[in-house]
Amino acid sequence: MHDREQKYDGTVPAAVTVDLVIFTIRDAALHVLLIRRGKPPFEGEFTLPGGFVRVGENLDEAALRELEEETGVDGRTLHLEQLRTFGDSGRDPRCRTYTVAYLALGPDLPIPVAGTDAREAHWVPVSTALSPTVLHAFDHAEILKEGLDRARAKLEYTTVAAAFCREPFTLADLRHVYEVTWGFPLDPSNFRRKVTKAVDFVRATGEFRSLEVGRPAALYRRGQAENLFPPMTRADHNS
Repeated sequence: MHDREQKYDGTVPAAVTVDLVIFTIRDAALHVLLIRRGKPPFEGEFTLPGGFVRVGENLDEAALRELEEETGVDGRTLHLEQLRTFGDSGRDPRCRTYTVAYLALGPDLPIPVAGTDAREAHWVPVSTALSPTVLHAFDHAEILKEGLDRARAKLEYTTVAAAFCREPFTLADLRHVYEVTWGFPLDPSNFRRKVTKAVDFVRATGEFRSLEVGRPAALYRRGQAENLFPPMTRADHNS
């Protein structure tokens, strides 16, 4: 019988892990959280934060625990959602492993503190992390690319961009999130018009922030809407 025809009978070892793609904006650029592994496999290499799911844990609990143990970041303060499951047979040299990847977004997150099997933890510009010389352990480069695609798409159809902003924020702060995530500049007037016309995307606080140049900027908080209507597509802004 060929391998592709064999069915799983419970005797082949397999494991479930969680891996996290965590984005924040630092120094005017989109950054992802990477750890340098402190033990095999891929000891000394950069990877995404993550680890094995423990007995009795659900997936969300495992993701939050791994995030806290390996980086010191409290995932309960972030936007956290499942990305998808990755399970290529050769992705982990230890055994057949299936990983549930998570996407997390947060505003100007602090310098991480490494722990457990992480030797170091760093915020790395996404443009650097996508280099083949930086992230080549497991299949984490592929997971990062999918996480970036998901984040860019979610900015088009949901209000998650506000999760990158500390409240209260200006529309320029919010526009900056779109610009660094999408990778191109936006027209300020067009952006303002689209944001203020969207249903309960942002709510004005009635307060203002003084600027070094020009008039004070109005301050906003995130509205209650989760979906962005009308959507704010990249094609509309990058034409």
